[in-house]
Amino acid sequence: MGRTSDAREKILSVAQALIEVRGYSSLGVAEICKAAGVPKGSFYYFFESKEALGLAVIDRHWEDQRRDWTAILQSDAEPLQRLRKLFEATEAAQLAGQQTCGTVSGCLFGNLTLELSNQAEPIRKRLQEIFDEQVDLVELVVADARARGEVTVADDRGAARSVVAQLEGQVLFAKLFNDPQRLEALWTNCLALLGAKVPEQTGG
Repeated sequence: MGRTSDAREKILSVAQALIEVRGYSSLGVAEICKAAGVPKGSFYYFFESKEALGLAVIDRHWEDQRRDWTAILQSDAEPLQRLRKLFEATEAAQLAGQQTCGTVSGCLFGNLTLELSNQAEPIRKRLQEIFDEQVDLVELVVADARARGEVTVADDRGAARSVVAQLEGQVLFAKLFNDPQRLEALWTNCLALLGAKVPEQTGG
């Protein structure tokens, strides 16, 4: 296979799929290239190292996730409903992953944080930036909800950080127990974190 953008995309796609299932450390460049059907020499044309590939996978995943988060969190829906839709989308994605490969894969960023944060400084820094960007997106929603008098928080950013941390933690539990239903508690827990009332259940 020649040195084409198609080869780079195949390497990225295969690497992301393998990292999501098996993690980063256990993978070798030769295995990734074999699975992608790309000569090893082509790998080093596109990526100077395995770490560089890891960073590219992270950026690729965040590009997709940021688009999804932005569409949900900056929609015209009411603030708290935007957060609820984010949680529902997260649960649906984890369930779809389980149905595809048999196990809940969890969050790529969370998985890599646990695996590499003390080993690869460039990856650790990039993950910090991404989590900060996630907090940025949620903070705007929290501020909107507070302005409407729907939540009682004194610190929008601190509350947003707690929401993101809760989301990440519940995804971790879903992965640990291989049970996406662990994510069903996100909505009620979020309302408690933000000092909002749980909406009354209505008969249908």
